[in-house]
Amino acid sequence: MILSQLPRFHLSIFTKPPSSSLSSPHFNFLNHRSNPPVSLARTIFSFAPKSNLATVEPIPLPVVSDSSDMDEAPVEISLDKLFIPPETDISGDDPSSLTARILKGSNIVLSRYARDAQVAQADYVKSSVRTEDCPADGLPEFALVGRSNVGKSSLLNSLVRRKRLALTSKKPGKTQCINHFRINDNWYLVDLPGYGYASAPHELKQDWNTFTKDYFLNRSTLVSVFLLVDASIPPKQIDLDYASWLGQNQVPMTMVFTKCDKRKKKKNGGKRPEENIKEFQDLIQGFFETTPPWIMTSSVTNQGRDEILLHMAQLRNYWLKH
Repeated sequence: MILSQLPRFHLSIFTKPPSSSLSSPHFNFLNHRSNPPVSLARTIFSFAPKSNLATVEPIPLPVVSDSSDMDEAPVEISLDKLFIPPETDISGDDPSSLTARILKGSNIVLSRYARDAQVAQADYVKSSVRTEDCPADGLPEFALVGRSNVGKSSLLNSLVRRKRLALTSKKPGKTQCINHFRINDNWYLVDLPGYGYASAPHELKQDWNTFTKDYFLNRSTLVSVFLLVDASIPPKQIDLDYASWLGQNQVPMTMVFTKCDKRKKKKNGGKRPEENIKEFQDLIQGFFETTPPWIMTSSVTNQGRDEILLHMAQLRNYWLKH
């Protein structure tokens, strides 16, 4: 890999103008505010890191999977596609040491704030339908949201190592409130209603969209939204629309690619999760200046569980310090 001085680049994922394709009928989220307030959480996703590594040559990243295909090449990513947390210096890292700092199956560099990540205690606190009714203790929180049947409740249960903390259902769309779970008595995981084909009356879906939108825009303790996307299928426009709305409204976001254990046979025309993820990232570039942070996961194998908790920890600890 060629070493050279990398010019400063502004890693902001929120500066693309809205695309005309964003007037989607999938959900009524797409009328965004022109000047949303910039909170401390949003500054985590807008900074200018330095490095003396070239950006053009990809770095091979380790990926965990249960695939029996030993000929699969590792995921590769160029330096300008990495998520480098604030107050994180990679200027002295050579390619091998930098690779060791990247969370497995992600584009996220570990920072000195990545500590106290494990979950020792998890308790359900309350369900709310209005942002003002959410817990008022000022603790930082991370919200999980995704299309119905994307595996949101399963991922939440995997993160806390509890099989039924968030109830899963064979019938998608059962989450109908803003559900707060207190972790280690000092931060929250928040389970939000799924979007898409939830079997509920149209009026109720409209209500979900309204209070979820208000939560995203006005919850001052929201550190980041974790947007779940099914990696076992090709990208869906509804997920792209949702991601673009979050970006346009400067809501900090991490993409969590679920069901990465599912391996489709190429002879049947299926694509590997890595291929679907790359396609999603290529499409998302039309909405964002740079690729948002992303992580590959599986609630079946627990792939990505520790990586998500480490990423949450470094964002949370930075948020608490500042």
